[in-house]
Amino acid sequence: MKILSSHDDLALIQLYKESGDKAYVGELYTRYTALVYGVCLKYLKNRDESKDAVMQIFEKLLKSLLGHEIENFKSWLYATARNHCLMELRSQKGKTNVDITQRVMENDFVLHLEEESDVEVDLRKLDKCIDELVVDQKQCVRLFFLEERCYKEISELTRLDLNKVKSHIQNGKRNLKLCMERNG
Repeated sequence: MKILSSHDDLALIQLYKESGDKAYVGELYTRYTALVYGVCLKYLKNRDESKDAVMQIFEKLLKSLLGHEIENFKSWLYATARNHCLMELRSQKGKTNVDITQRVMENDFVLHLEEESDVEVDLRKLDKCIDELVVDQKQCVRLFFLEERCYKEISELTRLDLNKVKSHIQNGKRNLKLCMERNG
């Protein structure tokens, strides 16, 4: 076997698809661990959670690489890591544990909840904008960006022509951008 580090990203992905040998994904992991960790730390703001997320993302890669046609791995991986973190933040929303025995209120001041983080506000806006898309765009955008399905899978699931799927994703993405800009 050739030295793995001599292959570019796309060659490693192709070799993995052909052979199923996880060593190729391992080389990609070695190259991009710092990038993925940085993205996770930016969104999750917790070192341990970010380390866990890096491992989860690379575990998902084993499956995701087989189902996606990737032209620029680094950009695709960045988007995948970002989406993973946003989904993690969404799933954690409202699940904070506070030990009330440590917080005894001895006066009449009203405690205010912390202001919503920018990420939470953006997620809510994004959800609202996705809901405003036409049905086919909404379905294709959710499958492609949130569930990380490939065009072919989306076409099979929705029974839409492959070119229609691509069009709905492209138009949906543009409409989401416009909606997000309208909503600040």
